[in-house]
Amino acid sequence: MPPPGVYAPIPTPFDDAGDVDRRRLRTAFARWVRSPLTGFVVLGSNGEAALLDDRESDEVITAARESIPVGRPLIVGTARESTRGTIAASKRAEDLGADAVIVRTPGFFKTQMSTDALVTHYAAVADASPLPVVLYNFTAVTGVNLAPAAVARLAAHPNIAGVKESGGDVAQIAEFVSSASPSFRVLAGSGTSFYASLCVGAHGGILALACVMPEACVRLFELTRAGRHDDARRLQQQLAPLARLLGARYGVAGLKAALQLLGCDVGQPRLPLTPVDAEGLSALSAALAILQDTAA
Repeated sequence: MPPPGVYAPIPTPFDDAGDVDRRRLRTAFARWVRSPLTGFVVLGSNGEAALLDDRESDEVITAARESIPVGRPLIVGTARESTRGTIAASKRAEDLGADAVIVRTPGFFKTQMSTDALVTHYAAVADASPLPVVLYNFTAVTGVNLAPAAVARLAAHPNIAGVKESGGDVAQIAEFVSSASPSFRVLAGSGTSFYASLCVGAHGGILALACVMPEACVRLFELTRAGRHDDARRLQQQLAPLARLLGARYGVAGLKAALQLLGCDVGQPRLPLTPVDAEGLSALSAALAILQDTAA
């Protein structure tokens, strides 16, 4: 079961030919593992998982596992549109050293993804997966919402360890928390509402912001858990502008650009995603400069 805390959803680096760049990934991990992050997620939405084939996905898992010290959890995205494909990917992830899998909702047949259909899908995955399963709800990407009623049913499964809610819906996060046992991990996926999510009971977060500002995200988590709410709110307000740019505004391309500005080379996004334009680079640079000045 993933422990509470802050996890970074790692971007997948590509080389100039557009292939997975394992050297760049290992170099970037050398930076992240020095931070106080609880653990790491690969092959999520920020990892451009939907744009990778199975061989490339396995390359990313292998490079990540080689880079992460023992004791730091590695969670791997294994979602496929079919239940069968998701199970197969989850078994491969276990073979390659993952500690848990995170599975976003299927979205191709979104109009048919009822609560019953989603419960059936996730229960079948959890029955067959050799690793704990984290549910992944990202309605903006999939067009499917994993409703609290579905999460409440799935939380009772012994191999379903938690849920990540990426939509920033704090009310839904609160429902997830109240519908399950305290051991069921509810993780926020939005940096702009991280503090509010913690206040309603979230156990931590999987945040793009944590790739760029890991120390600050962990600090926000620790301040909130310690009841130092004035300090936590102040830090959340400082982080919010950058979190917005890394989220709905620029997404994966913004995350890669921000890391590049900090000297962490993770390459460009894979087509059909395109790099951030000059206006975006300027906005990201300004937001980073403000935070760096604040930290100093």
